[in-house]
Amino acid sequence: MNFNIYLDDETGQQLNHVAEEVGESRNALVRRAVSEWLKRHGKPQWPDVVLAFRGMAAVPLFEATRDRLKPPAADPLA
Repeated sequence: MNFNIYLDDETGQQLNHVAEEVGESRNALVRRAVSEWLKRHGKPQWPDVVLAFRGMAAVPLFEATRDRLKPPAADPLA
């Protein structure tokens, strides 16, 4: 996909300088920067401690008591 971006003069000059220093094109640097930013911010991610949580042995799973839930009340606005 191709599209244009507009940078202020100072940012553009910094990009030119870094591209020349590392021997890559400006486009390659911008692609890498956007890709890295999206990996960190593109989709919300739960912290590792939350993802690793497997429940508590003393607490039954919610699904185990689903059959004991009361049915929903009739909608008074219907």
